[in-house]
Amino acid sequence: MPWENNGGGGGRNNGGPWGQAPGGGGGPRRPSGNTPNLEDILNRGRDQFRGGVPGGRWVLIGGVIALVAFWGLNSIYTVNPQEVGVELRLGKPKEELSMPGLHFHLWPIETVEKVNISENQTSIGTATGSGSRANADDGLMLSGDQNIVDVRFAVLWSVANPLEYLFNVRDPEDMVRNAAESAMREVVGRRPAQDIFRDDRAGISIEVQQITQNILDSYGMGVRVSQISIENAAPPSEVADAFNEVQRAEQDEDRLQEEARSYANTLLGDARGQAAALREEAAAYANRVVQEATGEAERFNAVYAEYVNAPDVTRKRLFLETMEEVLSSSEKVLIEGGSGSGVVPYLPLPELRNRSNAGTVTGN
Repeated sequence: MPWENNGGGGGRNNGGPWGQAPGGGGGPRRPSGNTPNLEDILNRGRDQFRGGVPGGRWVLIGGVIALVAFWGLNSIYTVNPQEVGVELRLGKPKEELSMPGLHFHLWPIETVEKVNISENQTSIGTATGSGSRANADDGLMLSGDQNIVDVRFAVLWSVANPLEYLFNVRDPEDMVRNAAESAMREVVGRRPAQDIFRDDRAGISIEVQQITQNILDSYGMGVRVSQISIENAAPPSEVADAFNEVQRAEQDEDRLQEEARSYANTLLGDARGQAAALREEAAAYANRVVQEATGEAERFNAVYAEYVNAPDVTRKRLFLETMEEVLSSSEKVLIEGGSGSGVVPYLPLPELRNRSNAGTVTGN
């Protein structure tokens, strides 16, 4: 090195390039054997780097392999059968979805969000309901006839658009709960309590489902509501006894009205039957009279025709027939004069019979 021969008289100076120790001008000099040489220091460092540490090259290779394996494990992901994956490149979602199976993405540039597309159930009005606002008082609602009802129902829904479901609303399940509860309160508030208790539960469920779906669509949540199931509807426990009493009174009213209608229908049926019978009898009597009159008229015409042909014979026949008809019910016995000689005199049997009847009545 240049500073090795820089001493006076060409002699070797181990004190440094200027012929003195590095510590000062007049201090003692270091022994020549302990003085470090810059070139030796560089050579020793180069030797250690090239293989001075045993196994250093394999450690480096192993570290590289471990980094590659770690990157590969984070770059490969699996989507379950009831899920779809949404890949994000630098935070921006891709349009295409990852179907169930094994997939690869460039981690950490790309990440993946998994969405469960199976049907979910959100219960409202029960203490075990899911969501941050689950409360037993959620089911208390005011009906259209100013009655308080306690409604327990469930919302069955599933994810229709995973992109909208992930990025349009912060808490989708809580949003479903709020929308369904609001829709149920709106529908119950327009109807009497009897509709939600028993009369029209199916109609209320369909109407609530439509309103809930419209609300969620307006927010672009990507959720499809498949069914609203009303599990129970009853008055609050504080007024349950009074409400049951009112229900019993209404049932009695309905029963009495039904009995009155049944009795009225019975009387009306009997009256209609009697009227129909009288009409039938009148029609039969009119028909009989008409037929008899028609027959008499035809008989008279027939007799008149015979009378025109033989007046004397016809008159005598009419006289005899008339007398026969008159005397057939008479109790008199007529005997022609002069023809009764030797005949037992007529006994007054009718007078005797009348006297006997009179005596029997008097004795009683």
